[in-house]
Amino acid sequence: MPKYLLENQSSERLLFRKISSSDFEDWLPFYHNPKSTQFWEGLPSDPVEACQIQFNRIFERYENDLGGMNALILKETNELVGICGLLVQVVDDVEELEIGYSVLPKFWLQGFAIEAAQKCKDFAFANDFSDSLISIVHVDNVPSQKVALKNGMHLDKTTTYKDNPVHIFRVTKG
Repeated sequence: MPKYLLENQSSERLLFRKISSSDFEDWLPFYHNPKSTQFWEGLPSDPVEACQIQFNRIFERYENDLGGMNALILKETNELVGICGLLVQVVDDVEELEIGYSVLPKFWLQGFAIEAAQKCKDFAFANDFSDSLISIVHVDNVPSQKVALKNGMHLDKTTTYKDNPVHIFRVTKG
């Protein structure tokens, strides 16, 4: 199992497990809602193609031990709520460990992103993966910025990442 995965972990309402190709159809509605990706430049306009690119990257991360997204499963209904995980990223030529999170539109504004992101932070620090974690958030994506702030992060810097203007939020172990 890749070291950064939260497989078999859980939070109050969520179970974490490895993403499988069978999750594709359940995750596709994320890309059908234009608000999900409105801030990010460079994604294909076709939802199926955009979803396929993301899934390819998830499985590539698993194979190369570069961290990875976990499927977030609602304990109560066994539904896929979103994806969240610890991702090895290179930002401004520095390797960092990022907490990445995305939630399906029908589950927005219910606290799932923060619940999952906090679990990732606690897991990373408990396992001594890094002394500091980041979240990479587009400068216009206020909802995701709020999640980072609620996760105890502060705005560390603003930079360009994959041709997008982003804020780098950071939290240090302590």
